[in-house]
Amino acid sequence: MKTIIDPGHPIKGNLPCKNKLDLPGDKSLSHRAALFAALADGKSAIRNFQVSGVTKPLLDALKQLAIDWQLDGTTLTIAGHGLQGLRPASEPINCGNSATTLRLLTGALSAAGIPAVLDGSAGLRHRPMDRIVLPLRHMGVSITAAENGGAPLELLSRDSNQPLHNIQYALPVASAQVKSCLLLAALAANGTSTLFEPGPSRDHTENMLANMGVDVTSRKLEDKATPIYATRLSPPTTSLLPLDFTVPGDISAAAFLIVAALITPGSQLTLNNVGLNATRTGLLDTLQAMGADVQVEILTHDAGEPAGKVTVRYSVLEAVEVCGPLVVRMIDEFPVFAVAAAFAAGTTVVRDAQELRLKESDRIAAICQELSRIGVNIQETPDGFIVVGGVLPRGGEVESHGDHRLAMALAVAGLACQNPVVVHGAEMTAESFPDFIAVLQALGCIIQTEQ
Repeated sequence: MKTIIDPGHPIKGNLPCKNKLDLPGDKSLSHRAALFAALADGKSAIRNFQVSGVTKPLLDALKQLAIDWQLDGTTLTIAGHGLQGLRPASEPINCGNSATTLRLLTGALSAAGIPAVLDGSAGLRHRPMDRIVLPLRHMGVSITAAENGGAPLELLSRDSNQPLHNIQYALPVASAQVKSCLLLAALAANGTSTLFEPGPSRDHTENMLANMGVDVTSRKLEDKATPIYATRLSPPTTSLLPLDFTVPGDISAAAFLIVAALITPGSQLTLNNVGLNATRTGLLDTLQAMGADVQVEILTHDAGEPAGKVTVRYSVLEAVEVCGPLVVRMIDEFPVFAVAAAFAAGTTVVRDAQELRLKESDRIAAICQELSRIGVNIQETPDGFIVVGGVLPRGGEVESHGDHRLAMALAVAGLACQNPVVVHGAEMTAESFPDFIAVLQALGCIIQTEQ
């Protein structure tokens, strides 16, 4: 599918729209809520669950593992029977293109001690899985990976009466997926485990497990010359409590609409019920540092997750430098941040973001290649990129590279270029934001789609 974006039409309105269009539920929280509910003892209710291409593999996997669930619109109910309620799948589990599904499931299955083969798309097979395989082996998990250190992963069975070893482990790269995998495995360990990270990765797993009765804490070790973030988990002595949880709107999906309003003259947008977890709001902090008129108000907390309202108005932006721990707090938002940088006066520099090369695409290379095609002055570096902004991009034709976030970012760029932008492969937006195009149209954008 290709999408044709006509520039120059202000974004005005509120989400949810009158016709019920809204942000999808947070992807990271939806994944965790579904899986953790399957590990609980009792019936869980998860409202505003993200129903999209990226969450379908997890739901399918739960069916394979004999977990009973029902989906009514965006309300997911799951009947959990604890870790021992999982049953071996008769066939390999297909995790699609979702590294979150593969990594978190691997942790849960390691704790349960049941055999499994976890595989996925060609793209997923290139994602690094040795980051979880090596520490899991230290915990006593019998697990093997493909020769390249990726999927498929194979786990062998373990006697349920034989606990895993607790660990003290330093993650070489701050990663919520790796941390979550190991915390799930640690539920079945013989003592307290502590994980150390060089940056503040998202803490949804800790918040949710704590809400389910697990003794898990996180803190920044202030006495270290280089900041280190430590997460400690003690195995529960009782079953996990079921969830009763409303998933807030996805801040990573909101990011595309926020940048769209910032770069399109005459725009004003209000987003309601957006997740505002501090480990996820790095983009908002960065945009404010660029001079963006972005107002944030936290209104609720559910299961440790803050949510609230974000109001954004068209703004004249100035270039900034992004590096260090801030990179971790906005790791999924760099495709659309690069678009904001293209419209900011001055030279924006991104460093310490080499992890972007290991996403659904090599996002550093893909961002630079495609924005260059529409006239953005952007240069690729080994661990990021440099954008000389302030010149209105000319527009043109671009490719999504099979990456949902790149497809949406390129569409956003088209809203403020000199000429239309045509995004090929735009159907990838359905992976995490199925109503993306419809929402933009409802807010005043002129967009056509063609098969």
